Amino acid sequence: MAVAREDLLTQQIELNMGPQHPSTHGVYRALLTLDGEKVVKVENIIGYLHRGIEKLAEDRTYTQVIPYTDRLDYLAGMLNNLGYVQAVEKLMGIAVPERAEYLRIIMAELSRIASHMIMVASMALDVSGWTAWFPPFRERERILDLFEMTCGSRLTVSYMRIGGVAADIPPGFLPALEAFLNDLPGMIAEMNGLITGNEIFKARCQGVGKIDLETALAYGISGPNLRACGLPFDLRKARPYGIYDRFEFDVPTLNNGDSYDRFVIRLLEMEQSARIIRQAMAGLPDGSVMAKVPRVIKPPRGEVYHQIEGAKGILGFYLVSDGGNKPYRLHIHSPSFVNLGALPRITEGGNIQDFVVNIASIDIVLGEVDR
Repeated sequence: MAVAREDLLTQQIELNMGPQHPSTHGVYRALLTLDGEKVVKVENIIGYLHRGIEKLAEDRTYTQVIPYTDRLDYLAGMLNNLGYVQAVEKLMGIAVPERAEYLRIIMAELSRIASHMIMVASMALDVSGWTAWFPPFRERERILDLFEMTCGSRLTVSYMRIGGVAADIPPGFLPALEAFLNDLPGMIAEMNGLITGNEIFKARCQGVGKIDLETALAYGISGPNLRACGLPFDLRKARPYGIYDRFEFDVPTLNNGDSYDRFVIRLLEMEQSARIIRQAMAGLPDGSVMAKVPRVIKPPRGEVYHQIEGAKGILGFYLVSDGGNKPYRLHIHSPSFVNLGALPRITEGGNIQDFVVNIASIDIVLGEVDR
């Protein structure tokens, strides 16, 4: 005699995952409601890392705010620096020297590659791929070496300046960068061999955490997670900022919108970032790396909103100036915060082990979520 489905139901339990958990990628807490191993409900609970950066900015000069941006997505500090200083420059109408513009592109795309490498390594580890953890970190160290060579820091770089960059690149920078770019295809091929084509990884990720394009747009998802749903939207192409309109590159897309595609899209984007860097190296002009700007930055009264294509999606800075030397108001639109909002939608109805895969695949950084 067949057993009725209601007789198989178990008592629902609530399970806290985090805020101290290796698979939550930081101090994030998820309150999971489980029916056996099935996830019935996910509640995002954040705020454990809150630093109050937006409020602190109101009591710091415009230049003093730059180091705080490093603490947002601390895996892509150059991109955070770039978005903020370009917002101030837009408010003040500052023209940046050509050489500084090219150096900004090189550093920003290196930062994007470094961030994607962390995602690739971390997701592999979350699916118990211990061997695959090491190659991306090995290559990322070379990017951090380039940053250290240029500005003396590796993670919280504070390299961008309002009007340019802090310093020119040293003599050994371009040869070291060339060597890294030459080796990057081999690392990507290694990742495809170790992870992308691995049948266990595919079984854990394909069809898991799937989200369609309409739902992704409704949640405001952007960046690689959106492009994994099939939409080729990238601010570097759609609304070019800086000098991105001078470079040829493709916007990779995939169509399944699942955890597997969100992983693969990062590998594809590394290749395109390398294309941009090579073009920037070829066109790098001589000249100054800093515009003539006032010693004390005092933008005129007004407001500005500036967006860039961050490593994890659209990163925006809203600035309000009252004419003084400190921001009257700073608000940061952080892609990790927005993308995290869709995690319950893509997880509910799946199994608890799928939650770990899903949070790894959307690639959040808690410094950007809590700000």
